[in-house]
Amino acid sequence: MNKTVLVTGASGFIAGHCILDLLNAGYNVRGTVRDLSRAPAIRETLARHNARAADIEFVTADLMDADSWREAVTGCDGVYHVASPVPVIQPKNPDEVIVPAREGTLNLLGAAREAGIQRVVLTSSTASVFSNSRESGVFTGSDWTDLTKKDLSPYIRSKTVAERAAWDFVEGGGPELAVVNPGLVMGPALESDYGSSLEVLVKLLRGDFPFLPRLGFECVDVRDVASLHRLALETPEAVGQRFLCANGFWWLKDIAQALKADFPAFRISSREMPDFLVRVASLFIKEIEQFADDVGRVKKVDNAPARSIGWQPRDIEVAIRDGAQSLIDLGIVKAG
Repeated sequence: MNKTVLVTGASGFIAGHCILDLLNAGYNVRGTVRDLSRAPAIRETLARHNARAADIEFVTADLMDADSWREAVTGCDGVYHVASPVPVIQPKNPDEVIVPAREGTLNLLGAAREAGIQRVVLTSSTASVFSNSRESGVFTGSDWTDLTKKDLSPYIRSKTVAERAAWDFVEGGGPELAVVNPGLVMGPALESDYGSSLEVLVKLLRGDFPFLPRLGFECVDVRDVASLHRLALETPEAVGQRFLCANGFWWLKDIAQALKADFPAFRISSREMPDFLVRVASLFIKEIEQFADDVGRVKKVDNAPARSIGWQPRDIEVAIRDGAQSLIDLGIVKAG
């Protein structure tokens, strides 16, 4: 009998691709949603890419409701915990993001322990890695964001707190834990509700940035994020590891230039803004505020641990092109 994997936050961008990857690999999938009425639409979306999506089981679960997770994990062989609050604009009260992220992770792990689940793969972020005393350089799984820094955004703080809580939890016993820490995730959207991950491509294609901040990102294709989750689930050596999940550092200007080359009908600016103006703008524009401290900094990741378990990521040019094409095909952005 095929093994069943629970994927939390099944309506999300990364989770959708994780589900498709699992189906392609022969797994059965159970997905959690907050509202079961969304299940038919999610199933229909995924069925356009894999006929086995018709067999996905959906259950309701809420990050803050421990009982809902006990029911969700029953009968599963493994878990991907992908669900976590990801605000486009940072909230005034950080606890709106931090508390659900931490408590949801602990509720899920507690339920997995009670059910005897062997392994949980947690979706974290490079946000829990990069914000420490080093301004630039190559970061590894031993690097952690410094939670004593007062200027951390609620999102960065939430990802770090939740991942720290997960590692602390499993020190007291099962389940086994492996963590995937993606950088800036691109690649094809599956539906028009693409969440926040592709917002960079959307804004560039729409011409929302007449001038670009000198920001750089470690990037990754969402399909490769999904495959690394599966490798982390299947590989014995993955237990206890943090896998920094990215395949190349790209300046925002370089992303814009790649888009201009592939989609010349769009008016995409690749002109950079002086760094001091970015910092001034961050005082008034919340979307910029969370990135202001990283202007001009080069933060790269060591993805050797991921490659050591068989990870073979795509070139980032493919992630940019396929992500943009999907946004065009879905009618999210239009030329002109």
